[in-house]
Amino acid sequence: QVQLVESGGGLVQPGGSLRLSCAASGSTFSMYSMDWYRQAPGKQRELVASITSGGSTDYADFAKGRFTIFMDNPKNTVYLQMNSLKAEDTAVYYCNADYYIRANVRENTWGQGTQVTVSS
Repeated sequence: QVQLVESGGGLVQPGGSLRLSCAASGSTFSMYSMDWYRQAPGKQRELVASITSGGSTDYADFAKGRFTIFMDNPKNTVYLQMNSLKAEDTAVYYCNADYYIRANVRENTWGQGTQVTVSS
């Protein structure tokens, strides 16, 4: 079983920056990919950005040019650097991980979420 622990959320003014982190820990596993999702009040959870262990990344349109996802593979930690934040970025941000526990057996888990509030 893999656990994800997120940190770095908080209150920031419009135009400001935040860096979220998500650390994976647990028994023997091999990370396949890690993603950031977000969910605003009254809205569905949506993908923000994803990264594979090989370094391939993908971003939602709203994140392109403002957010950067990167991973520290030895630490099994993924980061989301968010710049030029807007009020509409306010949401709970969740980390998600796909990982192999053994050959051909891949599992998925979520973190508990971290609140990001963009407000003046």
